[in-house]
Amino acid sequence: MTILILLLLGFVVGTLVTAMGGGGAAIYLGILTAFFHLTPHSAAATSLVTAFLPLLIGAYAYYRQGNIQFNIGSRMLAIALPAVIIGSLIAPSIPELIYRVIIAGILILLGIQILYRTSKPSTTQKSPRGRRLLMVAFGIISGLMVGIGGLSGGGPIVASLLLMGLDTLQATATSSYVLVGMTFVGILFHISTGAVDWSAGLNLMIGAMIGAFCSPILLGRLNPARLNAIMRPTMGIALVIMGGLSLIS
Repeated sequence: MTILILLLLGFVVGTLVTAMGGGGAAIYLGILTAFFHLTPHSAAATSLVTAFLPLLIGAYAYYRQGNIQFNIGSRMLAIALPAVIIGSLIAPSIPELIYRVIIAGILILLGIQILYRTSKPSTTQKSPRGRRLLMVAFGIISGLMVGIGGLSGGGPIVASLLLMGLDTLQATATSSYVLVGMTFVGILFHISTGAVDWSAGLNLMIGAMIGAFCSPILLGRLNPARLNAIMRPTMGIALVIMGGLSLIS
């Protein structure tokens, strides 16, 4: 029964987070700590390992559809990877409470900004300088989330891509590509400080891989305008909720 529950949870998480351009490591982290009571280091390592293959499958499916914006994604990845390394190195010296407050504040602010832009869409495009600043800021934030907490960092990446003017499908696809590289580097650092619990992680991973494979196919069949209308506010609300939960947990 436990195996079946893990498979179903993995499938649901893999489908939803791939549809929203995330990696799901934060959700896996919550499942592993709340239900399996893993230590923080072990949960972080297991969550990143669990998220990696589903991310890879989702990114490949988006690549086959031609939705990944490699130019933007590669530049963001180049910015984020050093932040992953730095975050991994400083993580042991950051108090958990301070880290939780910082991450919660980031998520809430990102969610509010997306909701505001959804309700009052801008008629002007950001300048090239403004887009570069967005890319640098959110790339660093996302990289630190991966390095410090074993999170996948998908929220800031998708938010920044949406704010830069990409439509929802392009943002989710490009985010998946960026997160593959970030998660891989995060695994290299976190796996050295915490043992992976394969008994829990493997079953979550299998379910998530199936969900990640199905998600891009489902998204590709939806109307882009309707998808934007649904996913943008959904992402904004989800970020605010996740930030609030991080703050009070």
